Amino acid sequence: MQFIFWKIDNNAVNLQPERTLVSPDDATFAMTETKYNGPEMNARKLTVLLLTAALILILFLTRTRSGNQPEEPGEEIPFQEQFLYISPFDSIFRLYADSVCDWKMLAAIAYVESKFDTAAHSYRGAQGLMQIMPATYRHTLAKMGVPDTMAQNVELDVMVAVHYIGELNSLFSFINEKERMNYILGSYNGGSNHIFDAMRIARKQGVNRYSWSCLTPVLVSLSSSEVYTDSICRYGCFDATETLNYVRRVTRKYNEYKSQDLLFRAFEKLADNNKNK
Repeated sequence: MQFIFWKIDNNAVNLQPERTLVSPDDATFAMTETKYNGPEMNARKLTVLLLTAALILILFLTRTRSGNQPEEPGEEIPFQEQFLYISPFDSIFRLYADSVCDWKMLAAIAYVESKFDTAAHSYRGAQGLMQIMPATYRHTLAKMGVPDTMAQNVELDVMVAVHYIGELNSLFSFINEKERMNYILGSYNGGSNHIFDAMRIARKQGVNRYSWSCLTPVLVSLSSSEVYTDSICRYGCFDATETLNYVRRVTRKYNEYKSQDLLFRAFEKLADNNKNK
C-alpha cells in the first residue's frame, strides 16, 4: 500500500511531499506519531485566518458602501401597499369590504361556503362563490337597484353578499358588536327567522338571548317537537347542527387569516425598517 507523507523543511514554510512505500502497520504507527501543531503549521493556520478575516471585511465594506449610495435621480416609483394573499379574489374582497365585514371575513365566508369555487352549487340550491340562495340573491339585487337579468359573476356575488350582510347587521343592531357577527353568520347560513325563533324561546326560558353561547343550546332544541310546536316558534322545526358548525368554521378561518395578516405586516415592517437604515 502506498501512502504520501509530507516532509517538513525546518528552514522554510514550504511543505514538500515525500512518497514512501510502507506497510499498513507502519502507516498506522506513522499516523499516530505525526504531529500537526508545529510552529510552521501554526504559522500557516494564522495566515489562513488572517486572509479569511480580510476577505470578510472587504465584502462587508463593499456591501455597506453600495447600500449607502444615493439612488440615481429619475422617475419616482409610486408606493404600493402589500397585502396578504389568501385567494385569487382578494382584490374584489378588499374593494367591497366595509366597516361591518372586512375583506378577511369575506374571504373566510367564501372559503367555508365554496372553497373559492365560483361554479359551486349546494344541494339546497345556493350558487356561486358566496353561495347565496337564488331567492335571497334576487331580493338583494332588487334592493340594490340592480336588474336580475345581469349574468351572475364573482364581483356581483361579493356585492350581493356584502349588501346582505349589511342588512343582517342592521337587523341585529341591538346585539353588542362583539357578539353580533355570530348572529349575522348564523342568519347567513340558516336564515334569520330561525335565529329569532330561538331568541323568543330563550326569552321564555329565561336564557340570555343576547349571548351566542347561551343561545346555542336553544337553537339545538329547535329540532325537538316540544319546542318547535310552541306558538312563539313561528318557523317550525330547524336542525341547527350545520349552522352552528358553519359559525364556528367561519370564525376559526377568519381568526386564522387575521393572524396570518398580522404576521405578514410585521415582516413587511421589519423589511421596510431594514431598507431605510
